[in-house]
Amino acid sequence: MKALLCKHYGGPDDLSIDDIAEPAARPGEAIVEVKAAALNFFDTLIIAGKYQTKPAMPFSPAAEFAGVVRSLGAGVTGIKAGDRVLGYVGYGAAQQRVAARADRLVPIPDALDFDHAAGLCVTYGTTLHALKDRAHVREGETLAVLGASGCDGRAAVE
Repeated sequence: MKALLCKHYGGPDDLSIDDIAEPAARPGEAIVEVKAAALNFFDTLIIAGKYQTKPAMPFSPAAEFAGVVRSLGAGVTGIKAGDRVLGYVGYGAAQQRVAARADRLVPIPDALDFDHAAGLCVTYGTTLHALKDRAHVREGETLAVLGASGCDGRAAVE
């Protein structure tokens, strides 16, 4: 299967598309055929070696993805083969199929396309964490979003 790989630290132009082994689902995991993977700012830091997470080389970037469940490992409930899902793996989603913890997969409705679904976890997760867990924003309060030109700012406006 094909994967976008980082074989040495550098920029996006240093990535290559290569063949890698098919993933196998361990207990609690699902194999998802990736239809879209999102690349975020921190992916550029990871491939440059400037992020706190430093995967062993070679590795595939992309923390979040959307696709179709193809198979399940032992003990997985709540999803089945053929389900459309989005998910988060930290890195490694820029490949044709990925093994992901089933508890990090969320069903997506048919009305939401894979391209848009793939970009929801990090951006909206970051925004929810910032507003709910850090700022403790409550109903009735006013929020000023200064800088809604990026993904997180746009999510905060929504």
